[in-house]
Amino acid sequence: MGPHPAVAAIRLAVRRVLHDILTEHSRIHDVPTPSRLRAASAPTPSAPSPGAQRTAHGTALDTSYELPGQSPQEPPRAAPHERPPSPLVLVACSGGADSMALASALAFEAPKLGIRAGGITIDHGLQPGSDLRAEEVVLRLRQLGLDPVESHAVTVGRTGGPEAAARDARYAALDDAAVRHGAFAVLLGHTRDDQAETVLLGLARGSGIRSLSGMAAVSGAGGRYRRPFLGLDRQTARKACMVQALPVWDDPHNSDPAYTRSRLRQEGLPALEKALGKGVVEALARTAQLSRDDADALDAWASQAEAAVRDATGLLECAKLYALPPAVRRRILRRAAIEAGAPAGSLFARHIEEVDRLITGWRGQGAINLPGKVVAQRQGGRLVIRQG
Repeated sequence: MGPHPAVAAIRLAVRRVLHDILTEHSRIHDVPTPSRLRAASAPTPSAPSPGAQRTAHGTALDTSYELPGQSPQEPPRAAPHERPPSPLVLVACSGGADSMALASALAFEAPKLGIRAGGITIDHGLQPGSDLRAEEVVLRLRQLGLDPVESHAVTVGRTGGPEAAARDARYAALDDAAVRHGAFAVLLGHTRDDQAETVLLGLARGSGIRSLSGMAAVSGAGGRYRRPFLGLDRQTARKACMVQALPVWDDPHNSDPAYTRSRLRQEGLPALEKALGKGVVEALARTAQLSRDDADALDAWASQAEAAVRDATGLLECAKLYALPPAVRRRILRRAAIEAGAPAGSLFARHIEEVDRLITGWRGQGAINLPGKVVAQRQGGRLVIRQG
């Protein structure tokens, strides 16, 4: 008899991500994968020339996953007959059902693929006894067979509100752990329910299509963060923990009405499902994927168009910007503001709309103040964005 369907689902999701990681890791180190080894050992009419082999390697190299401190033109190569280093994958685990299910699936699948698996838990210090709970999570991860495992205490600031500040501190700690341990990837336990909540939060803020695209399955520097569970619901992860007798911790912040996401989870989504029927979560997650595809295409268009709307000195020409579709133009304006020093997290749609009026509704208005002490103003048919 096979594993419980919930356990099988989480393991399959993790296995797929680990296969992707293994393929990318092999490309970076320019070493053959098992399929390439089988192909190489098969009899062929004639062996390819050394030059042809180098060309094949060069075209297959994926430089978007370069390792820190290494040039994409010169990836590390395994010496002849030398076994390539096994990639290390960490799981970020709070002790909740989603991340414990993820940790258990990683511990089960990674050894079968020759991947080293470790874990890290973040102590935000926001609740009494959080340090003790973090140590309990460390013990559970070690009992699953993960190594290395560590707890990382962080100091949560105030910028952007409590939820955003905690998130910033958490990701900074995860980045640090990944670098220190040389981890190839960090797995995160966000589920389809989390994705639906993220889309609704973006919708409530009146954000653009990029915000509605939710969380990416692969994100972070060099594709560090992977989210295997975006296609699974929260109940599947919880069921997997229950049938495996994995102890889980329910964070009281997840039901605290002081937090926006908590209110949405406890009141907003249930109200939507009551009014619209079941399937709201799945529909929102599907909207996220469709929005991401559109946003990626528009971002690519804006990148290609940007050079054509700048003059010889690099300033943006208002007439050429005016001729662009609004979605493309505003992406160029946002990118220019960020390059000038405006913090991306503090730059909202209303800021870009005000700058856009310097292009589409010019009536001699003054400069627009943006976050980060950045100023945008129109001068002689050019748009000047700089720190004032």
